[in-house]
Amino acid sequence: MAQREAALRLDEQWSRIRSGAAHAEPGERERLLGELISALREPARGDPECAALLGLRLGDLAGRRFADGDRAGALSALEEGLRHAQQAAGHDPEYARWYARGLINQGVWLAWPLSDADRLPRHPLGAAAEEGPSPMERAAGERALDVTRSAVDVLAGLDPHDPVNQRGLAQAKVFLGDRLAELGLAEDAVAWAVDAERDFRRLLQVGPGPAEAQEAEDALAHIERQLELRLRFLDFESLVGLRADGLLPERLLPQAVLAARIQGVEPERIAAGLRLDDDRVAETLGALPWLAVWRFDVRGPDGLWNVQGHPWHNAAEVTNRTAEEVATDLFRGFTESPDYPGPGAHWRIRVWWQEEGDPAGARFRLMIAPETPSDAPDTPDGTPS
Repeated sequence: MAQREAALRLDEQWSRIRSGAAHAEPGERERLLGELISALREPARGDPECAALLGLRLGDLAGRRFADGDRAGALSALEEGLRHAQQAAGHDPEYARWYARGLINQGVWLAWPLSDADRLPRHPLGAAAEEGPSPMERAAGERALDVTRSAVDVLAGLDPHDPVNQRGLAQAKVFLGDRLAELGLAEDAVAWAVDAERDFRRLLQVGPGPAEAQEAEDALAHIERQLELRLRFLDFESLVGLRADGLLPERLLPQAVLAARIQGVEPERIAAGLRLDDDRVAETLGALPWLAVWRFDVRGPDGLWNVQGHPWHNAAEVTNRTAEEVATDLFRGFTESPDYPGPGAHWRIRVWWQEEGDPAGARFRLMIAPETPSDAPDTPDGTPS
């Protein structure tokens, strides 16, 4: 009993430092956290509160290690913490929420190599991408997806009328969408993000406190940005499926129409597939331009690709045109220009939607080689052309 009480006093001291209510130098913080973890180990064997706290504090240790660049050490500490957290999760809803939070963090850190510095997927197109994750990265990403699904399941099993549980579940769905997007499962990622968005909007409708309202608003801003990006990763069949399942929000329908047209889908088929009036599709396509970004590369004698200058490396807004139509005009202009390298050269053209180099926007690719007919397009670059 005395050992338990001493550990709880240490945890209270650490909580004050962690929250900023008390100050400690970095070395002192490190020492106190290590002492606290050691003090909790023995009582955690049979005491749910101590087991839950040990899981939480090993998570704190993992966070410090991750901040220092020690991802392997962070994952090791978190793995140990999750074993204790799982042991305690069935004894109290708060302990279950702590366990779910640990699972979410584990998913984030496992999947870290699959995202860039802005936490956007490096390989958002999955098997359709030219370059995908390494086998080790993919295995880590799939493990990240599994543990994040587990977090969703834990929170879904708690009292659904408790606003704290509602917020936790909505946030876990956001993370699940992120993990799916990193593995190239864009359609599923959109579905979970839309589900989470609905949850957060419902939370705002019941008059939450200022802190909870701000949390929901921040989450909605993140989801909105993610949905706009992920919609650009989807082929027309995926857009149609989401619309049929009620998972394509009204505000995103104009972008869905535009995405389909860029891919080359005819307006009548867009209207039928997305369940829209022909007039609405026509109005959307006439009013909503898209930014076509293009680049021509010519292979030099050394075998390296050389980017061509203006106007063959440029961008322009276009309206109601497919990527292939844009590329066709550019192709014709290039072959009739003084910059054309001649029939014996290797050269290529790429057209992106909105951002050069974005694999989701690489809507058209054409590579010309001396042994290839100059009017035969190569395989589209990872997304439908």
